[in-house]
Parts: sequence; C-alpha cells; structure tokens
Amino acid sequence: MSDLPQGTLTLQTLSMPADTNPYGDIFGGWLLSQMDIAGAVLAQETARGRVTTVAISSMAFLHAVPVGAVVSCYARLLGIGNTSIRTEIEVWIKDYRLDSIIKVTKGEFVYVAIDDFGKKRSVKQG
Repeated sequence: MSDLPQGTLTLQTLSMPADTNPYGDIFGGWLLSQMDIAGAVLAQETARGRVTTVAISSMAFLHAVPVGAVVSCYARLLGIGNTSIRTEIEVWIKDYRLDSIIKVTKGEFVYVAIDDFGKKRSVKQG
C-alpha cells in the first residue's frame, strides 16, 4: 500500500453525521457515491463531455471513516477504449484527532462516453 495518494485530487468533502451507519461510522454507500462522482470528474474531462458509470469492477474498504474527517478522492486514469474510460479511485481521510492521513478505500470504475441522447460515442482523444 502506498504511503501517499495516487492520482489527482478530484473531490474533497467533509463526512457528516447524516451519512452514518447504525454504528456511527460513515455509511459505505455514501463513500461509494463520492468515489463515483470523483471518477466522473476525471472521465468527463477525458471524454470532453457527458459520461455514465457502467461498472465498478473492484472495491475494497480498508478502514472505517469517522464523522468529521476530511474525505479526499483521488482519481487516476487506467485506460481509454473507443468509448470507455477506466479509472482507479482512492479515498484518503484527514483525521485531525490523530493528525494523520489514511487510505480508507479504493476501487476501479468504468465510464462510457455518451451523446445527448444517451448513446455511446467515441472518446475524443488528443
């Protein structure tokens, strides 16, 4: 496991009490949605337009996220196909109570470039 985030910071937010599970930690589904948004930012920039999520091919939750942590999503381009964009998303938190940054999850997300009618289109490269 790398000691530093890999990729570009594409989303940063604060974990809030409304996003907790019954045990008081941040709900995994909330974290997954933040990752999807972060990956979409990179995919839209890469495709130069509209994209949609088509797959999450892997996901690993490494640590619980406490309320009040700064949640930072880093996206890295893994590959570009004719219509698809494959990314890896890492989520790191800054826990001010511990004065540390911790990788809490990572996953691989695939997006497809689409036109205004929702049909696949070629990724504009170059």
